[in-house]
Amino acid sequence: MSEFRVKFRGVRGSYPIANKDFLKYGGNTSCVEVNAGGHLIILDAGTGMIDVGNDLMERYIASGINNQDRIPVKACVFLSHIHQDHIQGFTFFRPLHLASTTINVYGNVSDNENLSQELSDMLFGKSFPLDLGDIAGNLNIKKLHDFDKIVLRHGCEPLINITDYNDEDVVITCYKSYAHPKDGVVVYKISYKNKSLVYATDKESYLGGDKKLVNFARNCNLLIHDAQYTTEDYLNHFSSKQGYGHSTFDMAVEVQKQTNAEKLVFFHFDPNYSDDKLDGVKDYYTKLFPDKVIMAQEGLEINLI
Repeated sequence: MSEFRVKFRGVRGSYPIANKDFLKYGGNTSCVEVNAGGHLIILDAGTGMIDVGNDLMERYIASGINNQDRIPVKACVFLSHIHQDHIQGFTFFRPLHLASTTINVYGNVSDNENLSQELSDMLFGKSFPLDLGDIAGNLNIKKLHDFDKIVLRHGCEPLINITDYNDEDVVITCYKSYAHPKDGVVVYKISYKNKSLVYATDKESYLGGDKKLVNFARNCNLLIHDAQYTTEDYLNHFSSKQGYGHSTFDMAVEVQKQTNAEKLVFFHFDPNYSDDKLDGVKDYYTKLFPDKVIMAQEGLEINLI
């Protein structure tokens, strides 16, 4: 299936917001659904992941009369990091509680930490009625390292660091940026059919741009980049956001220019930014860079093929 479709499920940073002034762009935290070559890829597991799971449950139930006849849910979840706003939808992902479900989870933690144990401690046990080991689905949690390649190929489990992949395979590469406290953040690139998407959330930029990211994302078709703050808020004399590990809209634009990315999507908005505030941001940047920048919002779909 030659499909490379991106759907934004949660675009908010820090914490979810439920308020009538935040409905247009949405209040769910980070989650991007990617369907590429017949494979389901979920970037981050914020509260936006809950709606992904609800949709998958509807399809699962509609696919057969009973459980034995139904098409199992299979997905790969790639975590940028394990701060709360990027994992808090995980336990409420309904297909996780079906015995037929297979979920492969990838991410990174500090050298002396175990990703499975960290997720268990943060999401289950004392903070949820079930322990990680009580989950009915098949949950495979794997720690990634810099520039690992995960290859998704029909008919087999995800392959790691093979070199003989082909045009029908979906290839996910990654590296760890330390531009987010305290343990850094993983940046991902998804490539399929000579098209590529780069997901770079929760990272602060540098003076002159982030050269490692620029090289990694060069000439990508879609760059999803952290844009939590306006420059005015970032540099605020009384409450500066420098060092918080997030970029401004201007920083994201600079990365787009240096990478020559075809399209830039602003992502991970501050939870204090209402629809009116974001509308103003959108008007400003789309006038400056017509046909180059896009404001993420829940439900937005972009087809790369």
